Amino acid sequence: MGSKELRENFLKFFEKKDHKIVPSASLIPSDPTVLFTTAGMQQFKKYYLEEESPYGKNVASCQKCFRTSDIEEVGDESHLTFFEMLGNFSFGGYGKKEAIHLAKEFLESIGVKIDYVTVFEGDQEIPKDEESIQIWGKLGFSVERGNLKFGKREENFWGPTGKEGPCGPTTEIYCQNLEVWNIVFNQFYCHQDKTLTPLAKFGVDTGMGLERLAKISQNTPTIFETDLFLPIMEELKKMNRKEKNERAERIIADHLRGAVFLISESVFPSNIERGYVLRRLLRRSIRYGKLMDLPKNFLIPLAKKVIEVYQDIYPEIKSKEADIFTVIQKEEEEFEKTLERGLRYLKKEIEKCISAHQKEISGKVAFDLYQSFGFPLELTKEIAKEERILVNEEEFEKEFERHKKISRAGAEKKFGGIGKEAPYEAVKLHTATHLLHQALREVLGSHVKQMGSDITPERLRFDFSHPQKLTPDQIKKVEDLVNQKIKEDLEVKKEEMSLKEALDSGALAFFREKYPERVTVYTIGNFSKEICAGPHVKRTSELGRFKIIKEKSLGSGIRRIRAILLK
Repeated sequence: MGSKELRENFLKFFEKKDHKIVPSASLIPSDPTVLFTTAGMQQFKKYYLEEESPYGKNVASCQKCFRTSDIEEVGDESHLTFFEMLGNFSFGGYGKKEAIHLAKEFLESIGVKIDYVTVFEGDQEIPKDEESIQIWGKLGFSVERGNLKFGKREENFWGPTGKEGPCGPTTEIYCQNLEVWNIVFNQFYCHQDKTLTPLAKFGVDTGMGLERLAKISQNTPTIFETDLFLPIMEELKKMNRKEKNERAERIIADHLRGAVFLISESVFPSNIERGYVLRRLLRRSIRYGKLMDLPKNFLIPLAKKVIEVYQDIYPEIKSKEADIFTVIQKEEEEFEKTLERGLRYLKKEIEKCISAHQKEISGKVAFDLYQSFGFPLELTKEIAKEERILVNEEEFEKEFERHKKISRAGAEKKFGGIGKEAPYEAVKLHTATHLLHQALREVLGSHVKQMGSDITPERLRFDFSHPQKLTPDQIKKVEDLVNQKIKEDLEVKKEEMSLKEALDSGALAFFREKYPERVTVYTIGNFSKEICAGPHVKRTSELGRFKIIKEKSLGSGIRRIRAILLK
């Protein structure tokens, strides 16, 4: 059965069972403690607690997911970074019996046979899941028959997503010796200190990987022969000028899928957080492409195939096609410039270690590769590991922190000591960055986010995410909008509140900053709202006239604007 049919059958099955079908949420979650959406339940997390679900008690979805924990495993038969999760969820609507019966009934409806199931065996804190054992027993599954097994906490207890949240024991379904469906019974709330308290409302949270289900349904050796991957793998095989390298092909295919979806959600390559993950995917792909002697710009034809596979299901990737190609091509060209030199440098360092009978490359070498040649730490570790050499990660972190301190000191010097004692001209320009940020989002789109800034009493420099050069018309629109808000003499309001309150109120925030529990929010009229330490002017009319003097690319989907304030 094709993947499209599997998706449709799953959602129709649960719709007939009185579940509301809810569209996939973004890969970028609203929870600031989590980098990506890793499970279908994330968009429903609050409904397992006190908040009432607007969709009713029972829902189902096909959710786009991205997990960084499996990057090192990619290349085997079943692990992925990006994947789609089919799931049905209940917020006090039904319990274990209904969840287990629904799962078995759906698999039977598409002709999939269950090999065996697993149940939580219990531990000192939480008892064995006797109820699930009894339910499965009545359906013909037991220890005696060999088709029911027990799992420890590591295997059969799930959650929470983020630092705290709903969690509970699980029962897992295996088909063709592959875990296909994980049924979680949200019975507890896990606090940040890892203590558990019972939930007032019993919750069901299930997840089934579409790619794994497709492998079983289509009876393919691995997920990479399913219709979700076949067009990409065939394109790779056409380009491969060396002997077959199955692992490299799988890594490239997976990473390109992930990269396409991340870019479609306005994630751009950088050295921090989500951008770092994207950069790692792309640069790891480029390195494996080099091993396979793939032609220059080989990533673009593969990205086209990814879009062809998914454009009917997720039209947003088709609408962002030009941006996706631009970002991928820039990153490939940028890394190509330093890849060969970096590989030569690393090879020499590895040879030195081998000749000196050392098992470890210094953190300084790893940091040089990161700073000078654009090698993510994980790429250096992976290449070194191939020669059975380790990387001193503790030294790397020290070098990284030292470099950050030097950079901060330099920025503070240039910034003119912005803070409570900041010069008035710098304070005005600081306020102007908030207006500029919001104006860019309104003119270019909500994908725009601040990637950095540098302010002196004379000018501001503002870095932001956007894949293309701004047109003269766009620059004029941004300028005009900022000046309009200055002319409106808007009040700049300062408020202190909890981080949660700030985020819930719609204040813009940047994940890379480590926010305290209480934050300061600056609101400019009804135009701009950001978490910021300040300082700012009292009213926008103090700023004068805003003028953009330069706009340029920093590469890989990041742009830079320089601007001044005129009297």
